This record gives sequence, structure tokens and C-alpha cells, in this order.
Amino acid sequence: MKNILIVDDDREVSKSLSNLFDPDRFRFYFLEDGQRVVEFIKDHKDIDAVLLDVNLPGLSGLEVLKQVKLHDIHIPIIMISGFVSTGNAMEAMGEGAFEYLTKPFEIQKLIDTVNKACGFKGVRTKAYVHPNEADIHEIDEIIGQSSEIVEIAKLVGQVAKTDAAVLIFGESGTGKELIARAIHRNSLRRSKPFLSVNCAALAETLLESELFGHEKGAFTGAYFKRLGKFEQADQGTIFLDEIADMSMLTQSKLLRVLQEKKFERVGGNETIEVDVRVVAATNKSLVQCMKEGSFRVDLFYRLKVVSIFIPPLRERRNDIPLLADHFVKRFSQLLDKEITGISPKALAMLNKYSWPGNVRELENNVHTACVMTKSNILQPDDFPVFSELDAKIEIDLDNLQDDYTEMFGKIIDPVLPKLINNSPGKIYYFLESALEKALIASCLKHFGSNQVKTSEILGISRNTLRDRMSRYSIY
Repeated sequence: MKNILIVDDDREVSKSLSNLFDPDRFRFYFLEDGQRVVEFIKDHKDIDAVLLDVNLPGLSGLEVLKQVKLHDIHIPIIMISGFVSTGNAMEAMGEGAFEYLTKPFEIQKLIDTVNKACGFKGVRTKAYVHPNEADIHEIDEIIGQSSEIVEIAKLVGQVAKTDAAVLIFGESGTGKELIARAIHRNSLRRSKPFLSVNCAALAETLLESELFGHEKGAFTGAYFKRLGKFEQADQGTIFLDEIADMSMLTQSKLLRVLQEKKFERVGGNETIEVDVRVVAATNKSLVQCMKEGSFRVDLFYRLKVVSIFIPPLRERRNDIPLLADHFVKRFSQLLDKEITGISPKALAMLNKYSWPGNVRELENNVHTACVMTKSNILQPDDFPVFSELDAKIEIDLDNLQDDYTEMFGKIIDPVLPKLINNSPGKIYYFLESALEKALIASCLKHFGSNQVKTSEILGISRNTLRDRMSRYSIY
């Protein structure tokens, strides 16, 4: 018999939850506030798990969680919230919660979670470290209400206090650096530096010097000794963006830092030891890069202790209103303008647009709209992306035959200036991979995920199709 404590100010809700479980296997206790939880657990040493509501009168569920963990770190606590909050999810998991569920949740998921929690009682872990009073910190604001973003926030909370390397996947503009900063600010290294390096922005020799530093005279133009980012970030976190663009030589040096925490400056012989947590990110498929021989397999597994995938904005459209509102508030304050919101028509258009540039493109459009608007409510005409799309693309498919140049020309021409601004030097790669991904995804959707039919229609082998599905994370 497993003993479960439910803490919720609504007794009817508590009873409803308990009725979901087999009475021959579970015994339930109920409390309606958080004041007596620790004392209750002290008096009932056989509690196997706790279902704890986040929103309690008086003492909040998060405060109760901290108190219980100070008393007994091993009791599994399942947090339940009536509304979506990425900050609460991140903080709860960071404070050692077993799981964080939001209403309405799937009944089977709740049952599975409770069963798992009871089965894991007593298993020791080093993932939870309770902060001292001096360590209280601010939770990063990850905006969103989609299940994908909530899961990411929970994962950030879980891994932040460890020193595990993290590899973040996602298209350009999805917010990979924001997630990296959230990991750092919720870690035990938060009082130390967080430094960011874009591996695609520097030539090979410059990137090596940027990361590891150089000695005076190491190369032409090295007039003085320079400390690299790894030395500057000692005891802190370094974020390596676009890691797939790092040369094989620099990858070898990075691998040594991860394995031995040692390196030499360019042109130097002194071995330098550092303690730096590495968070890396990429918008490319590292599996494909390894197949092509441009990325080391051993480095991949060193970086990918924990992986986080950020879905594109078009796949989590219910986050768009929250993000847009957040940007409106930020830019109206920055511009000292009284902009109170977005019109329903404009918001509907924002929700329908595909956002190839993801959150960064949405932010840019809201910023422009806030600058250009002459009213306190943003209208469709205020957004540059809609004015570009106003010139409707009229294509006569019957007369195209096998030449699709005109069709793609009409699609690309209106958005080319934005592509030049957002992705200089990468437009060919982005368009080529985006077209291939969109074509395969559309065909799979059209044929009900039938891979045989899709490969036949596209004129490619099933092995090629599967390779592309893996490369682009099409499921």
C-alpha cells in the first residue's frame, strides 16, 4: 500500500484526484494549506509521494516544496498548477520537484507519474542542491504557454544546477541563447561570467584565438598576449553558438578542454587549467555533419550529455500572442510610447504567418510596428511582414511545365531584403535546406506519413527519405 499526501485548497479536487487510483494500492491523506505539510510528514513517516498544488493560500506551493526538501530530500513531490508558468516550472524542477503538471492534464499521465514516483522513492540523486539564502536568484523569463516550452523550462530547471554539458538544437531565431542564459542564471555558477561566442562569425585562426587566447607574436598582428574566452569564463559558463561551423582542428582542442579541462594559448607552451561549463547550440544536423566528416563523433557525445530541442515558432503558434504582447510592452516602454496592444485582425495575421525567422523575426516586426504606428493599437499596416505579403503571388501552374523559376522568383523577391538583413552569408544554405524540408514534410502529410508513396512521388529512395527525415527532425 502506497501512501500519498495531496495538498490542495479545494477538497473536491483532491477527492477527485484520489478517485482515479486503485484503493487497494493507494491510501490518500489531504491537507488544504501548506502550513502543516512538513509537520504532517514528520508525523507520518510512511508518505511515499506528495501531490502539491502551486497556488495555496498563505504559504505557496513552491515554498512548501523547499521546506519539504530541507526536511527530506528523497520524498517525490509532484507539483500541480492551474495555469501555465514557465518560471514556476523551471523553479520547481530546479528545487527538486519530481514532476510539474499543468491542468488540464492527461489522467493517464498523472497516474503514470504517481506510480513512477512511488517506485523511485529512496533513490539518491545529486541533481538537487538546495540554495542558501545568499543564493536566491531570479528565474529567467521564457515566454510561452505551449507544452513544448513548458517542458523546456522544466528541463532547464532540472539540469541547471548540474555541471552537465548541454547541446541545444533549433532553427535560427528560436531563442537558443536565451535558453543557455537561463541555464547559467539558474546554476550554481550564476555569480561567475557567462560568455557567448558565435563560431560561424570568425575564421578558423581567429576563432581559436578567441576561445583559447594567444601569446605575443603568435601570428602576424599579435602585438600582445590575449586571454581567450575559456580563461575569462573560468568557474562560469561559455556558450558556443553555431558549433557545427567550428573547424576540425579547433574541435580537437575543444574536446581536450572538455575531457581534461586543459589547453594552451595559440603560440604558447604553458598549460592552463580551467573549470568552465559548456553549453553549445546549432541549427544544423550534427548527425549529418558527422556522416560528412565535418564534425567529430567523440566531441558530439561530449557536448550532448543533455540535449534540448527548441521547436520553430510555426509549430507552437499559441506562444505567438504572449510573445507579441511581451515585445509590445518592451518596445513601447523603450520608445516611450503608449501602445496598449495589438488589434484582433493584426493578431490573427500574426498567428497565421509562418515566421521563417522565428521569434527573432517576430520581435523585429513588433519593434518596427511600434516605431511606425500612429495609434496606441498596432494594426496590420504597421507590420512590415504583412505589407510585403500584400502583393499576392499569382502563379499559373498550368503554364509552368517543368520550369519553376518564375514561381520561386515571385516568392523570393518580396522577402529577399529581409533575408539579406537576417541571414547574410547563409541565404543559400537556409533556402536550400528549408525547401527540401518543407517539400518532404508536405508530401508526408499529404500521403498520411506513407514513406513508400512519398519516396515514389519525390523520386528518391526510401533510404534517402529516411536520411532527410532524420536530418530535419521530421517525425
